[in-house]
Amino acid sequence: MNQAHRVHTACSPAALLVLLLALVSHTHAAEPAPSPAKPFAERLAAADVVNGRVVFGRCRTCHYPDKGAGHQNGPSLWNVWGRQAGTQEGFAYYSQALKDSRLVWSPEILDAWLADPRGFIPGNMMMSLGVPDPQARADLIAYLMQFREQ
Repeated sequence: MNQAHRVHTACSPAALLVLLLALVSHTHAAEPAPSPAKPFAERLAAADVVNGRVVFGRCRTCHYPDKGAGHQNGPSLWNVWGRQAGTQEGFAYYSQALKDSRLVWSPEILDAWLADPRGFIPGNMMMSLGVPDPQARADLIAYLMQFREQ
């Protein structure tokens, strides 16, 4: 067996996968436990709107916050504050669970929703798993707060 073949064999995809999994599991085990989240009001007061725009990038697949942008796969987020969930005119794809929730969008409600959309309202149709990082959620909410009637 020549030298090139030995190197290739030692670096087979299966061997690389095993090595990668071992590194990931070892790194994950060494991470400290996350610290408890600060209260929402503190996180919102310290929010970084620029980072909120970055965090919103993954939401833009389905939602636009801009006035007049209309609906996508999800409803428009323009002027969402104070509106009852599942009632945005012109969007026909709300789940019955969301319509039946009768919740009214506020920054605090959106924080709870984005922490765990499937757990917050089981049976809703939002495809996102949410935003697990509490400060990133506050940043995102601060960004969305700009998109409303003044």
